[in-house]
Amino acid sequence: MKHIISRDNPRFKALKKLCQSGRERRKTQQIVLDGIHLVESLLASGRSPLEIVISDTGKSRSEISLLIENREKCASVICLPDALFAELAPVETPSGILAIASMPKESGRIDAMGDAVLLDGVQDPGNVGSILRSAAAAGFRQVLLSEDCAQVWSPKVLRAGMGAHFLLDLHESVRLPEFLNGYRGTSIATALEPDSVGLYDQALQGPVAWVFGSEGAGVCADVMESVARRVRIPMPGGCESLNVAAAAAVCLFETVRQRSLAPVSC
Repeated sequence: MKHIISRDNPRFKALKKLCQSGRERRKTQQIVLDGIHLVESLLASGRSPLEIVISDTGKSRSEISLLIENREKCASVICLPDALFAELAPVETPSGILAIASMPKESGRIDAMGDAVLLDGVQDPGNVGSILRSAAAAGFRQVLLSEDCAQVWSPKVLRAGMGAHFLLDLHESVRLPEFLNGYRGTSIATALEPDSVGLYDQALQGPVAWVFGSEGAGVCADVMESVARRVRIPMPGGCESLNVAAAAAVCLFETVRQRSLAPVSC
């Protein structure tokens, strides 16, 4: 275990740059995982961290010390005073542990026949992470993001995803209309329009590509033109709309519900 106590240390400066700069993370093809749950999710996926950074306080926590004891030979470990660690942490209350890992590579193959979740201009990191978590929980493995979405491997999206990233096939900067025009299942977007079908009246047993739009403008025009169907979520309570992450969870788990009721062929 290496101890760093100075802000002038070159490795600390490099870590700080990596934690604070999306450009640096893209350049190095590395990600920053904050918290014991994310580190354990990385390990559970069969991947190993390149480096683990802990605080003096974090070192004394049993779950962190146990992880270090079991994994110290697989990655270098740096211990920082609490004040220096706080400069790296993406939250006000530091978790006590960060891990640096290689950014998982995209598979390169996008399945035009399977289930998918498409995000069009969803820019809030918390919403993107929450949708990824719902997608993984609902059994959707393929997520396509337009170029103007939040960076999917940013620390804030990773934190909101709670490990879902490592269960998904993620594709960034996708031209969504091109995918939709060649999609062989049913593509559906949520839309508050007169011709939209009620969510619970839409059959969802077959392959489906759910499309969710930006927090303000919704699904953009060229993407909406490429969608086969539009649905609205019933809201009898009087609200005009839902947060995009909440809407995605409702739609994805309605898909799960309908499929659970489908007759099983012998």
